[in-house]
Amino acid sequence: MKRLDPATFSEKYAVRELTPAAVPAVLRLMQGNPLYFRYCGGDAVPSEQSILRDMSIVPGKKTLEDKYYVGFYRGETLAAMMDLIDSYPEDDIAFVGFFMMDISLQGAGEGTKIISRLCAKLKNQGIHRVRLGIDKGNPQSTHFWRKNGFQVIREVPQGDGAILLAERSL
Repeated sequence: MKRLDPATFSEKYAVRELTPAAVPAVLRLMQGNPLYFRYCGGDAVPSEQSILRDMSIVPGKKTLEDKYYVGFYRGETLAAMMDLIDSYPEDDIAFVGFFMMDISLQGAGEGTKIISRLCAKLKNQGIHRVRLGIDKGNPQSTHFWRKNGFQVIREVPQGDGAILLAERSL
C-alpha cells in the first residue's frame, strides 16, 4: 500500500496517477520544453515509448509501490508532471526523478507552489530530505531548483556530461 497520497500534493491542481492513457498529454507537455532535453545529453528526445518506460522504471530495490508518476491537472489539461520515489535512496529521503511544468505556466511561480506544497506534505509523512538530479549546464533547471532551496551536494558523471545531485532539507 502506498504511503503518500498524491491528491494532497497540490491545493490548486488535481493530482492523479499518470497511466498509459495519459501518454499523449505527457508527450505534448514534454515536447513544449525543448530546453530541458537539450541538456539531457545523448539523443534525449521524448517519445511515447520513452514515457511508457519511465512509468515503470524504479531504482535499486524499490518497487512500483514506492513510485508516484503523477500529473497536475487544471480540469482535463495536464499542467505539470512529476516522478517521485518514496524512501529513496534512504528511508527519510524522497527522490524527484523528474518534474516539468507546461511551458505556458513557467515563470509565474506555479512550479514553486507545487514544490513548496509537496515538501510540506512529505515532511508531514516523515521525509526529512528531498533529493534530485539537475543536468549540469541547464541554466533554467539550476535556477529553479536553487530558488526552491535545493543545494548541490555532489557532481555525478553521466554519459558525456554530469548530473548535479541536489538536496533540500525539510
